Amino acid sequence: MKELTIPISDEVIRNLKVGDTIALTGLMLTGRDAVHKWIVDTFVKKTRQPQGDDLEVYEAIEPILKGGVIYHCGPVVSGLDTGDYKFVAAGPTTSIREEPYQSEVMRHFDMKGVVGKGGMGAKTLQACHEVPAVYLHAVGGAASLIAQSVEIVLGVHKMEFGVPEAIWVLQVKEFPVVVTMDSHNNSLHAEVEARSRERLEQLLAGQISA
Repeated sequence: MKELTIPISDEVIRNLKVGDTIALTGLMLTGRDAVHKWIVDTFVKKTRQPQGDDLEVYEAIEPILKGGVIYHCGPVVSGLDTGDYKFVAAGPTTSIREEPYQSEVMRHFDMKGVVGKGGMGAKTLQACHEVPAVYLHAVGGAASLIAQSVEIVLGVHKMEFGVPEAIWVLQVKEFPVVVTMDSHNNSLHAEVEARSRERLEQLLAGQISA
């Protein structure tokens, strides 16, 4: 397993290949549908004017996302009443939901990693090649185990989005992931889909038996 410290350099990203197992250490942000739409609408496409604490939050997250990693995660969090936050469960969310936004967010912040489950589409793969960056698959069904990699919850932004959709600022140590989309246009998810489609077509054509 390769140990990587966030922020991550372009050189390190280009040396990663599909199938590499990684242990991430450093600062990481969570972000799901509401966060991605908020970033794109307010700061990328600028179809929405900044409101409330938008500019303050942007200034706080920009240095973390530059060369950094965003985690598609809707955590279960304790300590909401006291502010002594702790992740009870931190499993990955299905990433394809962010496909309409992810490539623009990656380019805007010069992000180096996206963590989630299930892979992403052609737009994100192209951004991985250009930025460069990688998609990192976290193990679904291991929410409690992954939460143990979260050393400290340093804070939270946009709580008005709700606990699962808020931007949580995390200090992680040896957070386990696998590279499934790299900066060389390789996608394990696309390969599996292509093989599955080919087998289905053969089944339908009667060329092979189930």
